[in-house]
Amino acid sequence: MSSQHFFATAAMGLEEVLAGELQQLGLRDVQAGRGGVAFTAEKLDAWRACLHLRTANRVLQPIAEFPCQTSDELYAAVMELPWEELLGKGMTLAVDANLRDSQLTHSRFVALKTKDAVVDRLRDHTGWRPNIDPKSADLRINVHLAADHCTLSLDLAGASLHRRGYRHDPNLAPLRETLAAGLIALSYWEVESPFVDPMCGSGTLPLEAALMASRTPPGLVDPVYSFQSWPDFDAVGWTQIVEEARAACQPLLAGQIFGADRDPRILAKARRNAEGLPFGSQLTWQQSDFSRLRPPRASGTLICNPPYGQRLGEQEQLAPLYREIGDTLKQHWTGWTAWIFTGNLPLAKRIGLKPSRRIVLYNGPIECRLLKFELY
Repeated sequence: MSSQHFFATAAMGLEEVLAGELQQLGLRDVQAGRGGVAFTAEKLDAWRACLHLRTANRVLQPIAEFPCQTSDELYAAVMELPWEELLGKGMTLAVDANLRDSQLTHSRFVALKTKDAVVDRLRDHTGWRPNIDPKSADLRINVHLAADHCTLSLDLAGASLHRRGYRHDPNLAPLRETLAAGLIALSYWEVESPFVDPMCGSGTLPLEAALMASRTPPGLVDPVYSFQSWPDFDAVGWTQIVEEARAACQPLLAGQIFGADRDPRILAKARRNAEGLPFGSQLTWQQSDFSRLRPPRASGTLICNPPYGQRLGEQEQLAPLYREIGDTLKQHWTGWTAWIFTGNLPLAKRIGLKPSRRIVLYNGPIECRLLKFELY
């Protein structure tokens, strides 16, 4: 089986974390770049990456590159590709486009022009046209235009890999699961020690910590991907990959991972999300303000993502919360390592503690900091 080139995308700032994941999976030619990591793999290993990667948003397989300044050049180049070999009758199609520093400036127009070329090619060569399914297409094409150079790729998973399958209310999470996994990886949490999120919301950080501690690949919750609909899909090979992943999972220790929140309604959603995981009953949830929460043991790792207020006037409203975070850490969490993730540096200063480390990350378009506080 021949090797191919792939590109896994990630939130800016997590590229090196993702590169480490790919290296742990034994993939070759791993090279971190802006917004993701290039690597080389055989087909089955790329599928395995979709199942195992915690910080990747997408795994893309480039299939064509060409200079492109106009919509006509785009259409002609896409039309030349043998889409009839990739799209069988009855399969559905979707196209995404990302543009940067190019003559073509409207991503929706570029996606539409690409879709038209694929559909016209299929109609001319096969006599049929695929249906468009933006949410769960059998074949999702990614168009990346940068400095008038176009890369066409196939999206192996189809949907973003942050959609693990355990969340009942996906629109509630201000923190993507892939970014949450990255925060935990950057904390170097030792899974034998306790993990606490004192402002857990709907549970993203504790649930991602539980997946890590139990060695459960994030894709194992709902292992359904676009490549399973492709003509070259190897069902036997894929079944073996999934079974090997299941066999490697370990039990989660009770009292290992804690999530707390002051809002009982949001905490109920966290409990419900945990029910979608095989070890969900082993997580500990507590309704509490952070100021009243006490450490379960003498040492461990605390990570939280407090609100950081993007609207006018919210910063002053949140200032007391950040002061409370600092006071609580100083008074009650000595012996622990705390990590605070925030997109508001003026608010972070209200914590009143000096961070020993500052890591620049992005939550979507928002520049953030992951701040480390060693509490003595």
